[in-house]
Amino acid sequence: MSDARGEWPLKRLLTEVVGSGSKSAEDMTREQASEAMVRILEADPDPTTLGAFWLANRWKHNTPTELAAFVDVIDERVERAVPDVDPVDCGANYDGKARTAILGVAAGVVAAAAGTPVVVHSGDRVPTQRADAYKHVLDELGVRTELRPGESAEMVEQTGFGFYYQPAFNPAVDALSDRRAQMGVRTFLNTVETLANPAGASVHLGSFYHLSFAKKLIETVQHSRVRDFDRVFLFQGLEGYDDIRPGYTKFADWTPADGLTDGEIETAEYGIDVENEDLEVADVAGNSARLTRTVLGGERTDHWRDAVALNAAVRIYAGGDADSLDGGLDAAHEAIDDGSAAAVLDELRGF
Repeated sequence: MSDARGEWPLKRLLTEVVGSGSKSAEDMTREQASEAMVRILEADPDPTTLGAFWLANRWKHNTPTELAAFVDVIDERVERAVPDVDPVDCGANYDGKARTAILGVAAGVVAAAAGTPVVVHSGDRVPTQRADAYKHVLDELGVRTELRPGESAEMVEQTGFGFYYQPAFNPAVDALSDRRAQMGVRTFLNTVETLANPAGASVHLGSFYHLSFAKKLIETVQHSRVRDFDRVFLFQGLEGYDDIRPGYTKFADWTPADGLTDGEIETAEYGIDVENEDLEVADVAGNSARLTRTVLGGERTDHWRDAVALNAAVRIYAGGDADSLDGGLDAAHEAIDDGSAAAVLDELRGF
């Protein structure tokens, strides 16, 4: 039986489309996926049905068409605040990191000091990992995080770096946190929430585990009716986060004009000649904040400085303010050496 939302309640989708197993399940049409997302955001399904739907989609793997439909429905409920600059949008995996330092705050501040505005966004202990994310490093640094979207836009206008808080700009998805926590595994929300783009940026920077997933994300952007990025730059990140993995790191770079190109970055050529274990810390949020302060303050000349500089270089390059990673690396080093990065951090703490 249909209602005002359509003819496909989640239980019917489970029975007739997605719920028959990983090999025999069918893919949803855009219309079916859109209706499903509307019902989820409106708390329509029974919790058991919702959990089964999420798990069935995890088994069968969502298509770019389905993911784009989810993104577009969520976008209707996002409270966007566009600053008067065009930042690089960094939507790292919201459920955070548990072992290695979060370098994206330091890297974003360095990029901002070099002239490339950066926006980061995350929630607070997002399922399933519920680990440390951007918010928690910024909290440790004494930077305000529980901001309304308009305040976040003002932050990036004043400092070049801005933080957008999921409960404020995407409350409909944030409201699903308890249900997601009961699942115990990631759902498609962990993918689509990173594409929220609350600042209306034209460049998105993110991460992936496997190149096939990067291609799926880029196809999701292409199928989306609202996500019209001019560039998407993705790389293999530590713990799925937007911190470059040491060693050989694959990347995917897409623009509407040039399509998709992919390749590898050998991080030793850019100063990071260490292993993943060398970037591990005991207290992710606390140690990441301390490393941010000491690197930006010019107190370190070790691999932590090199790692921050390369991650900043990627942001500068993705934003179009350098023609190569080498050029971005030069700009990052200069921003650290001349005290500009430390000054931006001071401005953030005073915002």
